[in-house]
Formats: sequence, C-alpha cells, structure tokens
Amino acid sequence: MKSLKELYKIGRGPSSSHTMGPAKAAAMFAQKHREADSFEVTLYGSLAATGKGHLTDVAVTDALSDGGRKRVDIIWKPDIFLPFHPNAMKFTAKDYDGNTGGEWTVYSIGGGTISEGPGSAIGEGPDIYDLNTIAEIVEWCKNSGRNYWEYAQQCESSDFWDYMKTVWDTMKASVERGLDAEGALPGPLRLSRKAATYNIKASGYKANLQTRGMVFSYALAVSEENASGGIVVTAPTCGSCGVMPSVLYHIAKGHNFSDIKIMHALATGGLFGNVVKRNASISGAEVGCQGEVGVACAMASAATCQLFGGSPTQVEYAAEMGLEHHLGMTCDPVCGLVQIPCIERNAFAAARALDANIYASFSDGFHRVSFDEVVNVMKETGHDLPSLYKETAEGGLAKGKGEFLTKN
Repeated sequence: MKSLKELYKIGRGPSSSHTMGPAKAAAMFAQKHREADSFEVTLYGSLAATGKGHLTDVAVTDALSDGGRKRVDIIWKPDIFLPFHPNAMKFTAKDYDGNTGGEWTVYSIGGGTISEGPGSAIGEGPDIYDLNTIAEIVEWCKNSGRNYWEYAQQCESSDFWDYMKTVWDTMKASVERGLDAEGALPGPLRLSRKAATYNIKASGYKANLQTRGMVFSYALAVSEENASGGIVVTAPTCGSCGVMPSVLYHIAKGHNFSDIKIMHALATGGLFGNVVKRNASISGAEVGCQGEVGVACAMASAATCQLFGGSPTQVEYAAEMGLEHHLGMTCDPVCGLVQIPCIERNAFAAARALDANIYASFSDGFHRVSFDEVVNVMKETGHDLPSLYKETAEGGLAKGKGEFLTKN
C-alpha cells in the first residue's frame, strides 16, 4: 500500500475524482506543453455526465488556460466509457493553426489520484506497507502487542506525524469555517447551508440528543464547505470528507483527547481506508457511494473505537460494521452536484460510526464476517451496479429530481 499521505490529500472541493484529479492532470499536461496555443479536453463517462456540477470544466480550464491567455475547449462524451475506469479524459495540445502537438489519455480513479492504466498511480510514491489486508495487520498487532497506528508509524517516513498534524488542523478549520458560514450553496439547487442552525439548535437539547445534533452540525459544516469549493481533506474522498472530521472534532471537544491521540486515530482509520483503496475502490464512479461514504464510515468507526480503548479485533469489528451497512449504496447526485444526497449522507454516516463503536465495544470482538470479506463484497457489488447508479446523475434520486427541484 501507498503512504497515508496519498489517502489524506488536502485541496479544494467539491470532488476529489472530478475536481482535484482532473486539475492535477491538467496542470501536468500544461507543464509538459508550454508551447501550446490552445488545448482540447475530452471528458468521458462519469466525468462528462456530472462534470459540470462537479466543476470539472472549471478545474481543467483554470489549470490549462494560463490565466485566460490560452483557449480551452471542453468536449463532453458521457455515453462513452473507456475500459479501465469511468473517469477518463483525453488532453490534446494544439498550435496556432490547430495542429495537434501532443495527446494524453488519463484517468481520475478516486481520492484525487490519477492513473494511466492498471498498476499506475501518477505522482504517488512507492508501496511502503508490506501488509495489505486488515487480517494481516490484526495479526501483526496481536504478535507485537502494538496497535494499528504503530504499524503505520513503523512504515511511514519521519515527517509522517507532522503531516498528520497538518491534516488534523485542516479538518478542524473546515469544521469551524463551515459552522460560521451561512447563505446558499453554489449551483441551481439553491440549497441553504444548515450547519450553523443545527449547531445552535443542538445546544438547547439535553446531553443525549445534543451529541447527535452536534455531530450532525460538524458533518454538515465540512460537507457544505466542500460543496462550495472550500479547502478540505479527502477522507477518503471529497464527497465523504465530512465524516472523519465531524466524529473526531466531536470526540476531541467532548472528551479532551490530545492532538496526538487524534492523530493516532487518524492513522488507524487511514489504514482501513488504504486497504479499501488498494483492494477495491474509493471511487463513486466505479463502485458507488459505498466506496466513499461507506469507507469514510468504516474509517471513523475504527478511529473512534481505538480512541475509546477498543482492542484490535474490536476496532476491526467496528470498521466492518461501518462498511457492511453501506453495501450497495448508490452514487446518485442530484444535478451532478455534491449536495443532495451527499451532504446528509455524511451526517448520518458520522452518527453511524459512533454507533458502530458502541456496538463493537459491547462485544468481545469476535464476529463471523471480516472487514476484508466486506471489502471484496463491496468491490463485487460496485461492479454489478449499472452505470446510472455510479456518479452519472442518470438514476436513483438524480433521475428527474434535479429538473423538478430547479423549477420549484
């Protein structure tokens, strides 16, 4: 597996696969073809189907246009899916007379990662983890008497905790910015921000209800920041970026956990996300929302269980439940925006992660279905889902709903 630095990426929303990945690819192509007078970008499959709502065209144009001095033409081909991945794009550099100076076909495969095909992850470092399943890591924990985060520490570079501190600081900042912000989110849905209202209302409830309300408000805050193009952390994606920060912010604030404890939890949760990224997918365009919000819930479940003293098997059980109970979840963004149902899903997944921790803590950690088995099932389920349920805005809630909402 790659470094957790490649899982927790810091950048602008609203989508790691549709905004961050294409922007990264476009910047690389522009650097290679500085002599070009204009560019043509062909977007295929899911990138074309929901690219306008996800600001894909804005991301690639900003990276290629040299401050508006070079023309960038976008060609949309939502009905064409290239074999390797649904998020495909072809960049073409042209001279003043329109002659082609270079072409590049590349894929945005989730979490801001781009690839030229099987076995390729452009711009990412080498594999640094020898163990690539949770079963292997649990066995390492048992044999060494150490915890998940200590395995991450053993494999990562010396600046790892400095980076985790930056990740945690960015997560906290996205919560707090979102709580302060009001007004409507960008786009035709005219969706009002709710985080500040939920936070204020939650403070008036008794403790047992206040907990849920606060967690909801924190998840809404980050997800709304993402939807408005704010700075967020992929955990594991932009579309699911509200789950981990909301849970950890709530726990840190309510239980006075130190930053180092939270960073240890981030490392533990990251290992579970990394295993899914390697052995299945975290791309909504490839496996549906189970690979985004489902994986985020698993990561937050594992992080929470560790913070509250769970054994390695209890932590694994919590993560397994977090993912298992999102199996089959479709990616059906209304109007192609990362707003409905994405924002609410982040809030509910955060609450579910807290429940998974409690359920696992009551157990002895023994359970019949392993996390790794659920990862394999998630991959199979995602491949069985028709493309209209995988970030194309053609099925599920997105079917016809966008037109209705924008007219009413």
